[in-house]
Amino acid sequence: MSSYILAYDIGTTGVKTCLFEVDRSISLVASASRSYPLYILDNGGAEQDTEDWWRGMAESTREIFSSSDFDPEMVAGISFCSQMQGLVLVDRDGNALRRPMSYMDQRATEEIKKGISNGIQVAGANVTKLIPSLRITGAVAGSVKDPVWKYKWVESNEPDVFSRVYKWLDVKDYLILRCTGNFTMTDDSAFGTMLYDIRPEYRCWSKEMCEMLGVRKEHLPDIIKATDIAGYLTAQSAAELGLAEGTPVYGGGGDASLIGVGAGSVKTGDTHIYSGTSGWVITVTDKQLVDVTAMIAAIVGADHRKYNYFAEMETAGKCLEWVRDHLARDEIGVYIHKEGIPSDYEEQSTSLYSYMTDVIRDVPPGSGGLIFTPWLHGNRCPFEDPAAKGMFFGIGLDTGKTEMIHAVLEGVFYHLRWMLECQDRRIKTSKVIRFVGGGALSPVSCQMLADITGRIIETVDSPQNVGSAGACAITAIGLGLIPDIESVKEFIPATAVYKPDKAKHKAYTPYYRTFKKLYSANKLLFRQLSKA
Repeated sequence: MSSYILAYDIGTTGVKTCLFEVDRSISLVASASRSYPLYILDNGGAEQDTEDWWRGMAESTREIFSSSDFDPEMVAGISFCSQMQGLVLVDRDGNALRRPMSYMDQRATEEIKKGISNGIQVAGANVTKLIPSLRITGAVAGSVKDPVWKYKWVESNEPDVFSRVYKWLDVKDYLILRCTGNFTMTDDSAFGTMLYDIRPEYRCWSKEMCEMLGVRKEHLPDIIKATDIAGYLTAQSAAELGLAEGTPVYGGGGDASLIGVGAGSVKTGDTHIYSGTSGWVITVTDKQLVDVTAMIAAIVGADHRKYNYFAEMETAGKCLEWVRDHLARDEIGVYIHKEGIPSDYEEQSTSLYSYMTDVIRDVPPGSGGLIFTPWLHGNRCPFEDPAAKGMFFGIGLDTGKTEMIHAVLEGVFYHLRWMLECQDRRIKTSKVIRFVGGGALSPVSCQMLADITGRIIETVDSPQNVGSAGACAITAIGLGLIPDIESVKEFIPATAVYKPDKAKHKAYTPYYRTFKKLYSANKLLFRQLSKA
């Protein structure tokens, strides 16, 4: 007998609300989306608004049930997949005290210098703090974008706000609070704070880490598992969302935890590549690993028995949005005049993205000697540098917009290959890789990724919705509909396969080698530019 699960994917630019049917497979039966802004500030800040998130959830939920024959009473469970490492500070009544700071926020430069980037250092971190961090948490808060430094920034710069803080939550955990009234955080988000003791005998907030980094332990909420029931939908929240009061709400997880689950990449050694607003390479491992030189760590995921060896780039699909807005729009009259373009933001973006990738289909590897660096908001791996910038290298008189668009896509995939090869230094990544996210919607993109990486690329049904599918799968496990996480692979089969063209892979190699040298060659210039 089929069961229905409602999953919310809370991204950087919008919410995707998906209703799934779970039987012998996980099938998307209805969906709706709403966009919302990301507020970029002059001082390096990146914020969002809790009311934007909630409004997007409410409007998209009501759209699903008003435009279909499904009844809210049919929903067996609710869950979330969301952006991670946000900072949502709330008071005792659950009210947000300020706009949440996004994972992209990088204004806490002074806080990280005082907190960890001083004294004798290894990979940019003070040795006396690096060693206990690795021992206790398996990672280190070595990025200005890590939430603990956002927390310290608020403490230093907004003391009135900080004095009223009751709990520190991540994005989905705030929305679970809004749904249920309960202050919780799933263990993957707890790991993302770099305050979580991952050792099997502990698995709790670390008093030692809190004291070392200056965090008030009482600000941290109760930790739950992804498959746990976090609470039940309150009457008020049910009325606002258009759902049934008392519907169970599950912990769910962050995007880095659940997108791999939704991709069916769940067994040890499975590798998946994601290209959404950000991008990453994740390989499932049995043990905790960290490569501080390449900023890669095996993070806690949805499966307590395993880890996700995680390499991230800040802007992947975001680079394609930049192309859409600044290189493509003025050439595409149908888009300018909005003729035949749906009003829904996601469908609109998908239509234009398909057009863009179609017109570059015949551009040869290397884009005529043009290389693009996809560091539009700094970078994390294999180097951490908030000052890194995007650029076109190699523009000539014969360079046109098709070459430029093609080079942007290549640049994203060069960087993904770079992170994939960095992972191969410590572990064995899979020969067959699941590719998901909005970037996997285009066959041209999928084939290009296969050609650049030299790997076989698989895609799944609705690759742009795998975060929601992962949240659905976790909820299905909690409901007893799926035995365990490894069994999820049977519910999410591959729908297309792309094999690398050996000649094209060879042709890409010299451009890829040049790409990897562009950061070191321009590192000092990036810093000078950021201070100008």
